[in-house]
Amino acid sequence: MASSQPFDVVILGTGPAGLQAAIHAARRKVSVLVLGKETKSSLFSAHIENFCCIFKLSGEEMITVGRQQAANFGAHFMDQDVLQIEAVDNRFHIQVENGSVIEAGALVLATGTKRHRLGVKGEKELLGRGVSYCVDCDGNFYRNQDVAVIGGESAAVDGALTLADIARSVHLVCDQLEVADDLKAKLSDSAIQVHLGTGVVSIEGEQEVVSLVLTDGQNLKVSGVFIEQGAKGILELATRLGIQLDDEMKYIAADKQQATSVPGIFAAGDVCGPPWQMAKAVGEGCVAGLSAVKYAKNAN
Repeated sequence: MASSQPFDVVILGTGPAGLQAAIHAARRKVSVLVLGKETKSSLFSAHIENFCCIFKLSGEEMITVGRQQAANFGAHFMDQDVLQIEAVDNRFHIQVENGSVIEAGALVLATGTKRHRLGVKGEKELLGRGVSYCVDCDGNFYRNQDVAVIGGESAAVDGALTLADIARSVHLVCDQLEVADDLKAKLSDSAIQVHLGTGVVSIEGEQEVVSLVLTDGQNLKVSGVFIEQGAKGILELATRLGIQLDDEMKYIAADKQQATSVPGIFAAGDVCGPPWQMAKAVGEGCVAGLSAVKYAKNAN
C-alpha cells in the first residue's frame, strides 16, 4: 500500500456537517483532509427550503460553495471511499480504496446514515435471518457457508474480499463495478464469483435465507446475503473502532463537544441521529471541527 502524508484532522463525509467541520478546522491553521465523494452526499440532489438565510440554492450548489470555502482556508480533498480505520499509537490509519493509507491525529465522522435497500421480496422479512447490511458485523456467522454480496462499489468489493477468508464461497452481484483499480485487481486475484450486469429479483426462504434469484435467471444457493451498496457504512467503521452507539444501537453517541467514546474521534450530522436537518448538521460540524483541532494540537 502507498502511504500519503499525515494530517492533523481528517473528516469523513462531504455533506454539510463534514464541510462545516472542514471550514472551521482549516481556519485554525492545521492540516485538514476531507474524504468522500460529493455526489454521494444526500445534500447533492436535495432542494433546500428551510435553511436560514438561504433562498433558491440547490444542494449541489451548496456543496460546491462549501468545498471552495474549505479549500480557500487550506483544506485538502480526496474523492475516495474509506475501507478501514485503525487506531495506532494514539493516531488513526485510514485505508482508502486506491490503496493509500492516511494518518490522522483526529477524526470527524460525518458520513450520514443512509442505507441503500434493494426493495425486493425477502429483504425485510429475512433481515437478521440471513440478510445483513454489515459484513464486518455479521460476516463471522457465515464461516464455511455460501454467501452473496450485493453491490458494485467499494463497500461491496471490500466486504466480498473479507468474506472470501471466512465463507466457503462468495458471489458478488452487481450491475457494474465502480471501484478503484487496486480493489479491482484484488477482486480479480480472488476466488469470488462475480455476476456482472445483473440484479436481484428476490431473496428466498421461509425461516432463513436459502437462495438468491437474479434478473438473469440464476438461482444462487446461499445462506447469507449482504447488501453493501455505496461506501462503507458508519456502523461498520464504528464497530471496528469500538465507538459507543446510542441506546437503540442505530447512531453514534456524542457529547456536547461532539466527542465519541473513543478519544480523538468526533461525530456530526445524521450519524448522531435525528432530526434530519441541515441546520443541525452544520452546527454539529462546526463544533466537531473545532473540537478535533483542539484534540490534535494537544496530542502533538
